[in-house]
Amino acid sequence: MGERKPAVAAPKGRRYTAEAPRRRRSKPTPDVEREILRLGGRRGPYLLGQVMEAAEAFSGDRDREALRILRPVRDALPDSSTVRELTGLAEYRVGNYRAAAKELEAFVALTDSAEQHAVLMDCYRAQKRWKRVDELWDELGISSPSAAIVTEGRIVLAGSLADRGRLDEALDALRRKAKTVARPREHHLRLWYALADLEERAGNISTARDLFGRVRRADPDFSDVGARLAALR
Repeated sequence: MGERKPAVAAPKGRRYTAEAPRRRRSKPTPDVEREILRLGGRRGPYLLGQVMEAAEAFSGDRDREALRILRPVRDALPDSSTVRELTGLAEYRVGNYRAAAKELEAFVALTDSAEQHAVLMDCYRAQKRWKRVDELWDELGISSPSAAIVTEGRIVLAGSLADRGRLDEALDALRRKAKTVARPREHHLRLWYALADLEERAGNISTARDLFGRVRRADPDFSDVGARLAALR
């Protein structure tokens, strides 16, 4: 669901949070409109309006407002992949990881899509359900929906490995994909930042400094990279 500026990494010492995307739309896509109207029957137009109102609240960072609107819509339309996905992402944003996982698992069951696997992985990471994190990573690797989505999953996987005390494995998971690119995209910056954070945790200060510097050169306003880099001098 598109995005303004990422809340890339939580402040130092807190766990990495996957990027739950946001979509800002003034009207529904044809697929969404057809789905809601088909499932909603006579209440379809009203429910569609509610979904769009919730989507607008979600886009504006009003996640609790979005959930207030979405929960009764979800109860009315339990087979709507659109509603389950948006509800799951909003639950994730407010830190309701168990509820978010339930909604996003329903989204996967309805669509067979891995688009939200990184967020789902992070929901299970928060619950220390390591086996499910690993299973979802395997599924993501098989489906390979996009470089950005796979990278997001890789970052969450590395964070979960670090949480389990397997810092060397976490570092290896990111180092293998951390090569310099001429025109980095946002997912490159996110991976470099996450790796820099782990390198600092491992005591590899020079490497962490280089990685944070690489991020800042590409985007000086990226998260708190300036402060992180200054703290290593």
